[in-house]
Amino acid sequence: MGHVYAEIELINGEDLSDARRHRIGEEEVRRMRVTMMADSGAYMMAINENIQAYLNLPFQYQQPFHLADGRIIIRDVVGPVEVRFVNRRALCNAMVLPGDSEPLLGAIPMEAMDVLIHPNRQELIVNPLHPEGAILRL
Repeated sequence: MGHVYAEIELINGEDLSDARRHRIGEEEVRRMRVTMMADSGAYMMAINENIQAYLNLPFQYQQPFHLADGRIIIRDVVGPVEVRFVNRRALCNAMVLPGDSEPLLGAIPMEAMDVLIHPNRQELIVNPLHPEGAILRL
């Protein structure tokens, strides 16, 4: 199976909260559309330093991560960031990759949004069992 990419909207979660409380205007909410590789082998979302600089997401903590090539790196984790795809949204944290590295949509945000990688069509899709929206499992 080849790489699957999707157009994802990323929004600063603290800005959304501030806009709901009328501390800032809706036009001040930092957001951007990003083409991300859907990677079910990665558990977190990964953004790069350029995306982080634009969204200005708050630092949460540092954490070691195992890369696909076997290396272990320590990276910053930032958030909250709201992730939107079609009619889905999720709130999560993201690890920050160096420079202009390729951003990844990992398993946690995909599960939270109830989206799937369609192997034949090679695209990210909403779960056909729940087309109107994600169903939370408690």
